[in-house]
Amino acid sequence: MKEDENVLVFLDVNPVNPGHLLIIPKVHIESVFDLPDEQYKNIFEAAKALSTPLQNAMQSRKVGIAVEGFGVSHAHVHLVPLHNPNELNPERATHMDEETLATIAEKIKTEIAKVEKAEIK
Repeated sequence: MKEDENVLVFLDVNPVNPGHLLIIPKVHIESVFDLPDEQYKNIFEAAKALSTPLQNAMQSRKVGIAVEGFGVSHAHVHLVPLHNPNELNPERATHMDEETLATIAEKIKTEIAKVEKAEIK
């Protein structure tokens, strides 16, 4: 969905809430806390940059962030649109079909483009 030289961002196929993003470094390291400082910074800068477009696209009240590392043995951060307290619970995750994921991805990309366009002005 979004990529640069340092990180890859994509929708979780088993989201806690629609729009749930995963941000991963391109280098394979198991734990986010074992990342070199620059790569650690890149992940959290991406999370910060995506939080407003994600919130706008999903019309959520907040955006939550989680680092837990149990699902896969590759460092990653969860960025989750939140509408109510206590939603940032991985036990709430459910599978989402490709068509729904594609629709959500387009909404988020539209909001990212708005932010990037505003930064150019």
